[in-house]
Amino acid sequence: MSIKIGEFSIPDLPLFFTMFTIIYLIAYFIVFRNWKPQIRPEASSCLISIFHGTPAVFLASRAVFSSPSNSFSSVNTADQNTVLDFSVAYFLTDLFHYIVFYPKDVLFIGHHVATLFVFLTCRFFVFHGACAILGLLILAEVTSACQNAWTLAGARKNDDGLALKVYDLLTPPFYMFYSIVRGVLGPLFFGKMVAFYANGGAQGVIPNWLWISWAVVVGTAITVSILWIWNLWIELFRERKIKLSQGKKGR
Repeated sequence: MSIKIGEFSIPDLPLFFTMFTIIYLIAYFIVFRNWKPQIRPEASSCLISIFHGTPAVFLASRAVFSSPSNSFSSVNTADQNTVLDFSVAYFLTDLFHYIVFYPKDVLFIGHHVATLFVFLTCRFFVFHGACAILGLLILAEVTSACQNAWTLAGARKNDDGLALKVYDLLTPPFYMFYSIVRGVLGPLFFGKMVAFYANGGAQGVIPNWLWISWAVVVGTAITVSILWIWNLWIELFRERKIKLSQGKKGR
């Protein structure tokens, strides 16, 4: 699809990519200009994530539920392609962010490349399966607003008392929310998707090698997410135990 501006028609993908790039530059050079140099890039990444995450949830939900067919093998609608373009633009922008500022962060760079592979093949190669991909996108981004607020507060918690209070306040509910979505709902949806494709639901439309590739990428991402939140829970309980022990010694 494309967006018309006057007499000109601009394709969605370059327009969205330009938008996210501008937001990132504004964040880095204006919004977070007084933050420490080592956390400005991360904060700028969080800001473009905020502009992507929650809007993507609403846009993807609308695109899926307004579709005449929401089968995992149905042809992509124009609205679904627009959401895919929107997310591709975001991940491209954030990928450049990691390449420039954190080139050794192989995990996140690999995650973004793999995610782009899924979105781009769905959007430009098979033209089918957007309902499955956007369903996963909704589950991945529904925690985005809370996670970005938690991340920004965590970046400033050692320099700002208010940020520390916000971080401590957000930590338990964010961990719980993330655990339910990524540890329960995500695997359930993923299992339903894999079962559909494995039983030949997309035969003749989406090649076996492609949906298997999607399954490997998504399955790996879900596993890493579960391990990440699991480690955060362990660290939280360890910190609480230390504080409790210190409190008893101080009495």
